Amino acid sequence: MSSSWFEQLESQLEQQLEAFLGSHPGQQELLELEELLERQRRLRRRRLQIQAQAEQLRQALLQIAGEITQWQERVRRARAAGAQELAGRAEAHQGQLMGQGRDRWQLLGELGKEFARVEQELQELEQRQQARPKPSGKPAREPVGDPATAPDLERAWADFESRQELEELRRRSRPAGP
Repeated sequence: MSSSWFEQLESQLEQQLEAFLGSHPGQQELLELEELLERQRRLRRRRLQIQAQAEQLRQALLQIAGEITQWQERVRRARAAGAQELAGRAEAHQGQLMGQGRDRWQLLGELGKEFARVEQELQELEQRQQARPKPSGKPAREPVGDPATAPDLERAWADFESRQELEELRRRSRPAGP
């Protein structure tokens, strides 16, 4: 019973909102613009999260690469000393480390793809925002300090820097081992 009450309330509120927006078309534009800006803010936060995750994976890959190198040397030393059983165990551990490295490398690739999707969506939203007519009833001016409405050059520069950082992360994250 409470479900139907809630649904009725929701329906009534939705009708009131539609009636208000129908009689105030400028508010509809502002509402749509605010939704667009909020989506851009969420995507920018996700982009930062992806970059942080990629950096953590890069650090983990570097650590694993160092451990692999260390165990390669241990395998060599054990074989040279005739400790075949120990060399075999060390080699097995080295194989596990290489598997961990491959897994992390794959995760980094997936993050790169997600980063590209987020960047693409951000660009599309920014293009939609630029194509939108300015809300009526208010002078067309850009708010100071709002990155979502910064001049085109600032947006282009930020996109360029993001792409450069991602490419640098990819270069640094390439496994040093086999």
